[in-house]
Amino acid sequence: MEPVLMGTLGLGLSLVLILLRVPIAFALGAMAVSCIYAFFAFPAAGGMQLQGAIAPALTLVTNTYFGLFHSYDLTAVPLFIALGHICYRAGITSDIYFAARTWLTRVPGGLAVASILGCCGFSAISGSSVACAATMGRIAVPEMRKYGYSDRLASGAVAAGGTLGALIPPSLLFILYGIFAEQSISRLFLAGVVPGIISMLSYCLVVAIWATWNPASAPPATEQYSLRDRMVAAARSWPAVLILVIIIGGIYGGYFTATEAAAVTFFIALFISAVGRRITMADFIEAMRETAVQSAAIFVIAGAAKVFVTFVSLTGVATWLVDLVQQADLSTVWLILAIVLVYLVLGMFLDPLGIMLLTLPFTIPLVESHGFNLIWFGVIVVKLLEMGLITPPVGLNVFVLNSVVTPKIPVERMFVGVAPFFLMDLVVLALLLVFPALSLWMASAI
Repeated sequence: MEPVLMGTLGLGLSLVLILLRVPIAFALGAMAVSCIYAFFAFPAAGGMQLQGAIAPALTLVTNTYFGLFHSYDLTAVPLFIALGHICYRAGITSDIYFAARTWLTRVPGGLAVASILGCCGFSAISGSSVACAATMGRIAVPEMRKYGYSDRLASGAVAAGGTLGALIPPSLLFILYGIFAEQSISRLFLAGVVPGIISMLSYCLVVAIWATWNPASAPPATEQYSLRDRMVAAARSWPAVLILVIIIGGIYGGYFTATEAAAVTFFIALFISAVGRRITMADFIEAMRETAVQSAAIFVIAGAAKVFVTFVSLTGVATWLVDLVQQADLSTVWLILAIVLVYLVLGMFLDPLGIMLLTLPFTIPLVESHGFNLIWFGVIVVKLLEMGLITPPVGLNVFVLNSVVTPKIPVERMFVGVAPFFLMDLVVLALLLVFPALSLWMASAI
């Protein structure tokens, strides 16, 4: 069988399995292994080698898995996940929200703005958008509803704010993108800082406009905090600030790699939590258990995706696709718009990790052939995946938020609430596309 035809069929069947809700790891892994075996069993030159194909197929698959799991960069994943769990159980992430709340009581929509800033701080520690939405949903949404905020604004601010975990370092998506695209993870982290801050400020702008346009949806706060109360709240958030400074400053200053920053901040967070008696042994054990479960799930998905990348390379589908696009003579603008559209559509149905690992084998060769910077493209991809977290009908952050908020807010109302934030995301995306320097100026420092 022709390799390109085999590759196209394998890709098509993988998409069918994913749409049938087969877990992404099983869909990509099983199809890739089957097609790699078929590649050797039914060579393009003709003939059939059913038994002789077993050894080369197994060798290729096992070497691929070993190469991925032997990656130094991949060790940052469980370290950053563990950092997030320790900080959550020690209350370090919650302190950011309460500090922002005390300082923003007089700002229009102050509680919603504080929620977004809290999400930003949580994201800068945990690197997980879904975990951010789940945690801040338990803390911030009940507070906003208690003070008369509309369900749409309260849920929309937290669901959208939770997506900041995809852009603001440390981001698990950036780590996996760097491994698969063979780019510096430290540079990707730095490239996400400015777009993450712009996204955060744009969400705050949405809240301010919403609260000004419809004051009933965000009543003024009745609580008054003294300067001493505000200073105490700000002081309590010093561990989170320290961790963020070490990650960004250490990488930007050239003192740490991303993996080293993960290890250093994990032990600092653990030391602060233990000395300050913020965490018990039971909390620590539970945090490590959750870290092991999440890390194992990510490793299984990443391993299956790596085998899928090997299968794509083996069959030459990516090269064929690049040639096809070049023959179509698409301009760079139309190519980028087509890629953006594909990611936005996939974001309506699939989870971010699955989308990224499914599409990178095809999009990276395309953008490379047109001379685009892969660090900049990584920021664009992660921003698009971030937008997918609040896109109906499968916006993960919305459904996670719906599962943790009590009393329940209908999912339909939540999606209405995130709509203004999604529109602002489109504006930010346009800025990042038109002005690549927004992503690259910090990354160029190392």
